Amino acid sequence: MGQQVNMEQVGLNILQAARNELYLNLPYLDVVLCGLAFQPGGEITLSIATDGEVLYYNSSFLAERYLRGRVVCNRAYLHVILHCMLRHLHKKYEKDPVLWDLACDVAVESILDELHYPCLELGMMPLKQKFYGQCRTEMPVLTAEGIYRFLQREKYPEYQLAQLQRVFLVDDHGLWAPPEKENKEKSQRQDEQWKNQSEKTQTSMETVLGGQAVGGEAILEQVKVATRDDVDYRAFLRRFAVPREVMAVDGDSFDYSYYSYGLRIYGNMPLVEYPETKEEKRIQDFVIAIDTSMSTNGELVRQFLACTYAILRSTETFTRKVNIYIIQCDNQIRKETAIHDLEELKQYMNQFELSGGSATDFRPVFERVNQLQKEGAFTSLRGLIYFTDGMGFYPQKRPTYDTAFILLEEPPISTKIPPWAIRLVLETPALERAMEDVDLSLDTDIEELPQL
Repeated sequence: MGQQVNMEQVGLNILQAARNELYLNLPYLDVVLCGLAFQPGGEITLSIATDGEVLYYNSSFLAERYLRGRVVCNRAYLHVILHCMLRHLHKKYEKDPVLWDLACDVAVESILDELHYPCLELGMMPLKQKFYGQCRTEMPVLTAEGIYRFLQREKYPEYQLAQLQRVFLVDDHGLWAPPEKENKEKSQRQDEQWKNQSEKTQTSMETVLGGQAVGGEAILEQVKVATRDDVDYRAFLRRFAVPREVMAVDGDSFDYSYYSYGLRIYGNMPLVEYPETKEEKRIQDFVIAIDTSMSTNGELVRQFLACTYAILRSTETFTRKVNIYIIQCDNQIRKETAIHDLEELKQYMNQFELSGGSATDFRPVFERVNQLQKEGAFTSLRGLIYFTDGMGFYPQKRPTYDTAFILLEEPPISTKIPPWAIRLVLETPALERAMEDVDLSLDTDIEELPQL
């Protein structure tokens, strides 16, 4: 019994030493490094694991790792903390557990391999480096969500998945299992706590300790993804609407007292009638710009356009007669299409082809839109949305209309989007949810939409 107590103390000492050394080298992680309590045993037999509140450890596992070098224990400790920071535990629900566990381990290890501190450096394994390279061809930042979609598309055979699991496996994810109904509230509370701690870490890295966080860019990139709120793309597009009168009964401005008074005095003859028009915010003048550089995926562009089309033409957002310019541009304008009604928009969607393939320069689009404004092409242009990966040359001067850069992945920190621009990361699942929320098929009758 005494030997068991001593071993538990050894494991505790190793974890405390790892936490202290990490804090000395990465002080901007002070909040999250103390976010877990330590407890031996639990359901863990051969490694370490967490349920979001406690870090369970096997003392023999830690002692064996420590004999190989304290760097191994430091990495294992930070590996678990990063899972919590990036909210991997809570996001596992309704995902393939094998692929999600692997994606999370790859995302965390990619961060550790970019933190060039003596307390964390082990050297790069060839298989790791190869897989990172494959993932980076499709995403600028190696997030668990992006890697998960990559694994789903690639459909690796079991033996390749097993190879990757052996290379990236560090901790036990068994405690990540979806909670029972009675534990759902507890899980949500834990997730919110880690989100708050991650936001504090992000603020620390970007402000007070930003200049000292050398090598911490890899953490900051992924923390931005973890703390980002879910996007309601349908609500986002409404900000580009302008007031318009539409043929509809305006119950808000109607005074029922005069109406009912007339019915009481004269029988069935009201003194006032319902207003036949009302003012609503709708989208009419609009510009959609598409980055057609080499980094753009044609299928994703088509999905984005289909989603935007379905949302814009919904009866509470869109008018039947429209004035939309769709501009394709890489480092120059490649194609420009003017859309004047929803039938033209539907035809454009069915016949869409991506044009371009060079470097990225956003400036030609803004120059062209400014020219169209001078020519009187728009009457009340409120905004432009630019579908892109965010990496390119931006105009220095703010335009007179709102501009939103729509990104499917979090861009690298080196990408500096102008402060005047609206920046929206709209991941593929969010696009799919937006399509489901609209609940309109591409065959919806054009005549059902309102006309000015």
